[in-house]
Amino acid sequence: MGQRTYSWNDPHELDKLGRGMDGLEFTRHLMEAGEDGRMPIASTYGFRLAEVEPGRVVFVAEVGEHLYNPIGAVHGGFAATLLDSAAGSAIHTTVPAGTPYTTLDLSVHYLRPITVDVGPVRAIGVVLNRGRRTALARAEVLDRNDRLLAYAISSCMVFPTDG
Repeated sequence: MGQRTYSWNDPHELDKLGRGMDGLEFTRHLMEAGEDGRMPIASTYGFRLAEVEPGRVVFVAEVGEHLYNPIGAVHGGFAATLLDSAAGSAIHTTVPAGTPYTTLDLSVHYLRPITVDVGPVRAIGVVLNRGRRTALARAEVLDRNDRLLAYAISSCMVFPTDG
């Protein structure tokens, strides 16, 4: 039987810190802080921010057997979480300081099984459209050979603070 131990940052402290920065600045801070800036969900699944620019982010993750379902492949929830995180974080880079947002929907398409054999994966999120109250993003999970494993389209509700 395998064993895995990890720790995470206080989400309330991250939230408080993020309210004083615009989304791009905060997302860059999370990336540059490394382990000290890791979101709790990223600690749980073992992924991290690798690239951040306006409207685009890249997460990287190692694939391990701790992510497997009982039929010998990574559970689809892992890919869905990576896709939701990449799409949401890409949108986050476009919001002003103190502006909350949330996922409205996430449509995931699985193309290939994810196993330890695919090596590390990248999840790339890109904003397709940013309106005043909603935003649309595409995210994809790629293996080390840039083969598309899964992709998603996500919309988020943005809650402008100016009324």
